[in-house]
Amino acid sequence: MIRRREFIAGFGSAATWPLAARAQQPAMPVIGSLQAVQAVGSADPQAPISESSSAGAAFLQGLAEAGYIPRRNVAVQIRRADALSVLPQLAADLVARKVTVIVTSGSPYAAVAAKAATSTIPIVFLMVDDPMTYGLVASFSRPGGNLTGVTSLTSELAGKRLNLLVELVPQATKIGYLSVSSVSPLFEAAKNDMLAAGRALGREIIVGEVRRLDFEAAFAAFLEREARAIIVGDFTFFRGDPNRAKILELAIRHGIPAIYPDRSFAINGGLMSYGANATELPRQAGIYTGKIIKGENPANLPVLQPTKFDFVINLNTAKGPWADCAANVVRVRN
Repeated sequence: MIRRREFIAGFGSAATWPLAARAQQPAMPVIGSLQAVQAVGSADPQAPISESSSAGAAFLQGLAEAGYIPRRNVAVQIRRADALSVLPQLAADLVARKVTVIVTSGSPYAAVAAKAATSTIPIVFLMVDDPMTYGLVASFSRPGGNLTGVTSLTSELAGKRLNLLVELVPQATKIGYLSVSSVSPLFEAAKNDMLAAGRALGREIIVGEVRRLDFEAAFAAFLEREARAIIVGDFTFFRGDPNRAKILELAIRHGIPAIYPDRSFAINGGLMSYGANATELPRQAGIYTGKIIKGENPANLPVLQPTKFDFVINLNTAKGPWADCAANVVRVRN
């Protein structure tokens, strides 16, 4: 999965760039950044670009590789939404300002709002979801229209995460799958991928839907049906600080080993994670943004998926709440 909070934090520092500098260079291209902050957790709007902000630095690295450096030959207009309902208004404001390209992050609905606001200004999205599900592109290889971008979605990840979890907890014949609610357009495809992976390994998958932020109910269902381990679904909704912290707290409280969709979970106390490399896709999004500024047509730039993945095991956690798993850690790492 990719750390969207870090991308927002790093990229967001552009908000401090002097207005006077932009006024002196009227021909300078402008990147409009539309960010759904609430979907990925709070971010410090003044946070500087630093080594610790790896995803944000990666985006700017890609932008530089394409020939654009903030404050030198490209400007940025930042619009942050702390609620999804304000995204259309913010997207319309960027369009009215005639930005050169719009970059969306934090939620697929940021890209949806941008698409609804303009059919002419190019849009580059950064998301974990399937852009076709939201009608953003015609296909991955030939997006068509004015949108393209990067997504960490890949159907093979469900099977890989299950394989890793089974290696660590081989006695688990029933495994919970924490999912968004069935009202989400992503629910059915993700659930089917998970169920298929379970059948291939002879494991019963117990789907637990999170409705109205009720994570407790989903975990209660896992316990009632005797799930011995959990796979946390790869959804933007789960990655924000409050929701991520709640999931980690419940897994530790109930003593259920789990595998998570990105390294931020493992770093914050989760047992292990497997997901897209944190910097590869943000860097590619930066490169795409630069290419589009130079005049390339987004309709001809294929939607990119990850080719590098991070597998992280929190050894302190493995030796703590799940000491019985520690003996399997070395074998899984190898």
